[in-house]
Amino acid sequence: MSFMKKPQVHHAELPVNGLGYTVRDYEGGMSTLCAGCGHDSITAALIQACWGLDIEPYRVAKMSGIGCSSKTPAYFLREAHGINALHGRMPSIATGANAANGELHFLGVSGDGDSLSIGFGQFAHAIRRNVNMLYLIENNGVYGLTKGQFSASADIGSTTKRGEANEQPPIDPVMTAISLGCTFVARGFSGDKEQLVPLIQAGLRHRGFAMIDIISPCVAFNDHEGSTKSYAHTREYFHPAIHADFIPPREEIRAEYEKGRAMPVELHDGSTIVLRKIDVDHDPTDRAGAIAYLERHREAREIVTGLLYLEEEGSDLHANNRTVPRSLVDIGMHENAEAILEEFQAGCR
Repeated sequence: MSFMKKPQVHHAELPVNGLGYTVRDYEGGMSTLCAGCGHDSITAALIQACWGLDIEPYRVAKMSGIGCSSKTPAYFLREAHGINALHGRMPSIATGANAANGELHFLGVSGDGDSLSIGFGQFAHAIRRNVNMLYLIENNGVYGLTKGQFSASADIGSTTKRGEANEQPPIDPVMTAISLGCTFVARGFSGDKEQLVPLIQAGLRHRGFAMIDIISPCVAFNDHEGSTKSYAHTREYFHPAIHADFIPPREEIRAEYEKGRAMPVELHDGSTIVLRKIDVDHDPTDRAGAIAYLERHREAREIVTGLLYLEEEGSDLHANNRTVPRSLVDIGMHENAEAILEEFQAGCR
């Protein structure tokens, strides 16, 4: 997390939203992520989305687990509630908090390791219970905090900085979410803010579990073995005074392209991914059609972005469990709140 506060300087001509706030009022601490990290672009999109929706920052509960992605909540909405859970355990914390006070906006930030490996079971059950929250997966295909091992979302044939090739098939978050019955499924790219901001806003307004898988390049582990510009090569031929890592500043990767079009995007290591925005005639309410659409473009090695599936009539956690009309946080102990909570917990077992 970040302990460095941003200077509270407001330009006199900054636009304000319906609450009279500027975007600066939705910022957090100084980012300690690598310069050029896609996660910081997602932070900027989150700030813009919440500001544009006139959301009171103190009405937001930010949830995260462990990983580079889970540092993100420190960098936006400094006045919001927040908690870092154990690795992969954020969904159960969010479920409990939502059960106690469903009037807050719940915003979970996770990573491909946090959600698709150690937290895969918790991720699945949050979808099954249709917890009313926006769940972002900042997907970079590696474990950034433990030096770039493959995550469960790494594509076959991708290599580590040591040149090792991944031979295991990836877990696709959007295909998984759709098959598990998620009521809002989308995919974005950290460098396409024009598409990402409205996706986040739609997810925040959705009643139920809204999941957005966001492709977010890692700039720290693209210096593969064999490169004369790699850190390993430099350490071999120079004698450092101290052993320390330095991540040079990189330009953020941005992309702009029309709906229905595919666009190759070159990453920092020279590799290329192909992004495709969904066609204008794509029906996001057809579950089987969405899966077939994703599978067809996966075979073409294209990463589809946009709103992929939406179920507007689904009932959320509170409707499914027939909770009391008032939030548990507002019910005093003299009103038998303990018995109400025990009854709810029994229904979740």
